[in-house]
Amino acid sequence: MTEQAVDTDGVRLSDDALDEGRFLGRTRELKELRADIERAGLDTLSGRKAPRARVLLIAGRPGSGRTALAEELVSQVADRYPDGVLRARLSEPDGTRVPVADLARELLTELERTVPPGAREDDLTQELRTALADRRSLLLLDDAVDAEQVDALLPDSPDCLVVAVAEGPLTGIADVRPCTLGGMDTKSAVRLLSRHAGSVRITVDPRAAEQLVEACQAQPAALTLAGGWLAARPKAAVADLARQLHGDGDAAGPLGRVFRLAYASLPGPAARTLRLLSLAPAGLVDPHTASALAGCSVEGARTTLDGFVALGMLRAVGSPLPQYEVPGCLHPLLEALAEAHDRPAELQLARARMLERTVRLLQSCRAITETDSPQAREKLLGMPRALRFPTPRAAADWLRIRRPALLAAARLAVADGELDTLARRLMSQLVRAMVAHFGTHAAAADLYGIHRLVLDVAERRELPREKAAALLNLGDLDARTGRTAEALVRYRAALDAGREANDPYATGRAMESVGGAHLELGDYDRAADWFGRALVQRLARDERADAARIYGRIATAHTYAGRYGEAVRGWRAAIAGYRRTGDATAHARALSELARVQEYAGRPEESLRTCEEAVEQARRADDVRLQAALHLRLADTLDHLGDPAAAGLHRAAAERLLGEDPVNTCEIRSTPAED
Repeated sequence: MTEQAVDTDGVRLSDDALDEGRFLGRTRELKELRADIERAGLDTLSGRKAPRARVLLIAGRPGSGRTALAEELVSQVADRYPDGVLRARLSEPDGTRVPVADLARELLTELERTVPPGAREDDLTQELRTALADRRSLLLLDDAVDAEQVDALLPDSPDCLVVAVAEGPLTGIADVRPCTLGGMDTKSAVRLLSRHAGSVRITVDPRAAEQLVEACQAQPAALTLAGGWLAARPKAAVADLARQLHGDGDAAGPLGRVFRLAYASLPGPAARTLRLLSLAPAGLVDPHTASALAGCSVEGARTTLDGFVALGMLRAVGSPLPQYEVPGCLHPLLEALAEAHDRPAELQLARARMLERTVRLLQSCRAITETDSPQAREKLLGMPRALRFPTPRAAADWLRIRRPALLAAARLAVADGELDTLARRLMSQLVRAMVAHFGTHAAAADLYGIHRLVLDVAERRELPREKAAALLNLGDLDARTGRTAEALVRYRAALDAGREANDPYATGRAMESVGGAHLELGDYDRAADWFGRALVQRLARDERADAARIYGRIATAHTYAGRYGEAVRGWRAAIAGYRRTGDATAHARALSELARVQEYAGRPEESLRTCEEAVEQARRADDVRLQAALHLRLADTLDHLGDPAAAGLHRAAAERLLGEDPVNTCEIRSTPAED
């Protein structure tokens, strides 16, 4: 327990002048843990090299200060691990087990490793072990539920150290070094109590302070709440509180007894707000969350939350925005109070208010990026001032900081099963906000999880249109990360759902995506067939731009299959379509592709004429990069035709267009071998 941050399994305590910055107690435990790091393991004693990282286990009940001890140990030995410290929390505040895949993905992100969205658990854990294989890192795995979680994340490197925090033993992990926590030593416990209650009352009645420590069984969380209770009552005597706790002889344990006393002293509205914080996603609360849950103003909610921090009932999270965390040791107590004092309908209404507020914040977060849209500006101005963001940067910061809570809110809303309409709106706005601020590529891993939740709701509610959309989005993310076979399965399922919903957009999109997957897999005949089916639908609906694009995709499949005559016909049809729609850039690119196919077919003169026409079309479209690439293609073709002087002129033209970077934008290939 540091003087700056004493942990009560999630509760960080405020500072006092006394012993500021020092760690309280646990001297013996720290000495034993440090000695365990140096002690030879069973493999070493038997003459074998240790195959994996050493694991130190700090075991203790919630509220025993186990996380604070782990953090102090990490701070003391971190300099031995030059590749840094990685942290992961293995369970939610309510005890829900965090999937190993999510943990591995978060750790890989901390290591700045690219994580493909939708990757399987085994692939992610193997990638994590590979990333840590040549590192000397320290892993702090907090709130572990079982040994399987920890074992899956262990590095295959004896140069790494893992500090795990759990309530009980991690049976099954070889050579684990356990350290079981009880209460603090009396001297340190009294100093901790003095920190919160003030030193005067402790100094004038040290015996009463020791009795209070005994009543709290020297548990940091209980002492924190006792100190907060005394701090809020300057005239109360320490001995009186000690007698009350000693007289309460039920089986709730010291933490339960002190919490019940502190809770009973709260005003009715504050007590209700505190109970409802058990509904906060991932145990993370901000003023908006508390305001929506309790049905009060945002400023009033923040004042109440700050009061809870002073009482030791909540922990302020260090972040640029006001944010708080419900202590893990108090979460089950709050949950039990909510179930006892609030009707199920009231709790459901509070959840709905919280989700609705989150939806509106996400709408505001996205709308502020659409500065060129009059409709978005009008919608933004129509929102209450408390829901608006001053700048796009402020909105992006809020989205980044609140990301864990927002994702948890989506998961909880879907798991609830009775708030599916709100859950669907929440996920829709979350996807849009993430894409607007982070981009599809950067947010791909989160988007994959959200689309899977959308799919769960669509299947549960039998919503084929939304099911098709979710499957298409998941298929696209699979395809982008090289899982083409998995993407093909999703696209076919999306086609079935689109047909069930009688949704022409979804069916057309699915057929085209199935063709694209076959193209990627090298099955060019099936690709052309599926593109042809999608083309029939686009033509029937007079969707000319889409039809022109699909003509090009059919031509591409024929090109890869070596059927250049059919490819030429396909590109000519695409060119005619783009000419009718007036899309000059797409017209120029289609001409360039036609020239490439003509060159493949052994008709360089035709290719030269087509390429010159493409250059002129690119000039009309004001596409400088395409013009340069076409000039380079012309140069290659002229070289093949034996005219190096003209080829040099075209290369010079490309260099003039691109300045000092002429090569990197050559996006049009000139030989079949490059395919």
